Amino acid sequence: MKAVRCHNHEIHVHDVPAPSGEGVRVRVASAGICGSDLHFWQDGWPIPFTLGHEIAGVTLDGTAVAIEPTDYCGHCERCVRGDYNLCVRGSGAVLGVGRDGGMTEEIIVPEKCLVRLPGGIRKEDACLVEPLSVAVRGIALAGISDKHKVAIIGGGSIGLCAVAIARQATSTVHLFARHDAQKRAGEILGATLGGETDDYDLVIDCAGTDSAMEQAANLCRPGATILMLASYWGGLTMPAMQMMMKELRTVTSMAQARQGLVRDVDIAAAALARNPLIAPTLITHRLPLEAAAEAFAIAADRKQGAIKVAFNP
Repeated sequence: MKAVRCHNHEIHVHDVPAPSGEGVRVRVASAGICGSDLHFWQDGWPIPFTLGHEIAGVTLDGTAVAIEPTDYCGHCERCVRGDYNLCVRGSGAVLGVGRDGGMTEEIIVPEKCLVRLPGGIRKEDACLVEPLSVAVRGIALAGISDKHKVAIIGGGSIGLCAVAIARQATSTVHLFARHDAQKRAGEILGATLGGETDDYDLVIDCAGTDSAMEQAANLCRPGATILMLASYWGGLTMPAMQMMMKELRTVTSMAQARQGLVRDVDIAAAALARNPLIAPTLITHRLPLEAAAEAFAIAADRKQGAIKVAFNP
């Protein structure tokens, strides 16, 4: 069985044994390359596991599913209150980070990780459920209404997922993106390309840089909210004086969990089914596992138009 792993700053396709043990066996149909996967590769993180936490496929009984990529304990205080993304198991619970992930042919996962797909979603596209659920959680934590004017900084896959989710709540979503392909995708998903105003109720940072945070503070009206949806790999310098003078609220968000009795991944799956433009707009490249090194190189070169690169084993 083929599996994608990285070591010594290189992406390799290995032959590995088929998975065994308790859980539900899923034949992988799609696995997306996330920005964090690129960091693991480029920064040389010592991860001895198969990569991939954006996963979808088919169970042995033919059920099409996406996979929520956290094997949380379910018993710690954080899990009990619904914040199982903060489980005491930490990164060791996350597929593709602390255990084998989905850039492979088959995977066994706990039944609680399965997300049954609504009608209308192709399993080859359903790897998008995970990144969409990241946007679902963050936007829910920040709070949004149909009266809100929203700005999104960063046109990568998380930024565009934020566009798709925010547009289902409000009609006024402006995107600030670097590359032409990202701008086109944002417009297809219903965003207007942003202008330099300072009257946004919610600004979502999906870029993760000092300059993006400064721009976010500039775009906010007094009393507005900045949602930190990016991963801040290099740390962050905050425009503290401006944020204080405007009394800006900052909200952080990590992965996905549950809102009351409903999982973020289920809301994300419903959103993907509701908008048939999301999948063809976000997934720009599809490659087999054998072309893993090429796929990662494409995903890292945003100037050439890549948004989401997916494996279809």
